[in-house]
Amino acid sequence: MSLNPEVSVVMSAFNSEEFISDSINSILNQEFKDFEFIIVNDGSTDNTLSIINKYQKIDNRIKVINQKNCGLTRSLNNAVSVANSNFI
Repeated sequence: MSLNPEVSVVMSAFNSEEFISDSINSILNQEFKDFEFIIVNDGSTDNTLSIINKYQKIDNRIKVINQKNCGLTRSLNNAVSVANSNFI
């Protein structure tokens, strides 16, 4: 991952183990590759975080924020606050 990617992609997940892999794969399989992917685990109590962490180990564009549940808006704002690009 470049230090200043062109785009930051942000996602929040809460108890999403059933669909999180499909969602992550959808972003990672885009033709455009100069992005960072910031995923917020918003206090999930299922296997969402472990699935996200597996992806982070194989793709260094992924940043993970693990937090207690605070809702979609705050989660996405947290992701935007650590973004390193001008485009979200």
